[in-house]
Amino acid sequence: MSKDTTSEHLRAELKTLADTLEEVLSTSSEKSKTELDKLHSKAQSALKNTRARLGDSGERIAQTTREAADRADVYVRDNPWTSVGIGAAVGVVLGVLLTRR
Repeated sequence: MSKDTTSEHLRAELKTLADTLEEVLSTSSEKSKTELDKLHSKAQSALKNTRARLGDSGERIAQTTREAADRADVYVRDNPWTSVGIGAAVGVVLGVLLTRR
């Protein structure tokens, strides 16, 4: 699943959760006990699903970050002088940009 698709699903889950909670809060005085129980269970279900999705996304982000760090470490170990050159070039560019302000 791509990063954009995952973030879109999370946005949709969070919107559904917010809409459900808003419905519960705004209409709680007008609803019967049965309707409130249905809304309560709907809100609990949405919250449970959203928590699960956020947990899964956090694990995927952590795994992706670890893999990127491992690849960077391997690259730096295989090409130390190239890495030093890249670091120096980035430093010069940042220095020039920061002194212009």
